[in-house]
Amino acid sequence: MPGKIFIDTNIVIYALGQASTKTHLAAPLFVGLPSISTQVLSETANVASKRLALSVSEIRKLITSLAALCQVEIISLSTIHTAFDIRERYSFSWYDSLIVATALEANCDTLYSEDMQNTK
Repeated sequence: MPGKIFIDTNIVIYALGQASTKTHLAAPLFVGLPSISTQVLSETANVASKRLALSVSEIRKLITSLAALCQVEIISLSTIHTAFDIRERYSFSWYDSLIVATALEANCDTLYSEDMQNTK
């Protein structure tokens, strides 16, 4: 396994899923205090509400559990400016650029995501 890792929202959602290939690949990534961001927590809460139909109480427990398993990185103004640079240079979506910027600022060696589409 690589050094310090950052986990994007889609990997969190896969880890929560039913026994599938993606679940089996995602779940072990949560060993060793990986990094996530406040953005990942927010997006996970949104997916848990809309797609998974979890109650507010269940979502709160989920977010609390994730925060205990991971190093939560706070998105700062500096992160946002770094994300602008990434978006401008690589044409990633805004939210993908913000994930990359946060992972870079957290000094992560590896970013696990299924995204990073070249779309504006």
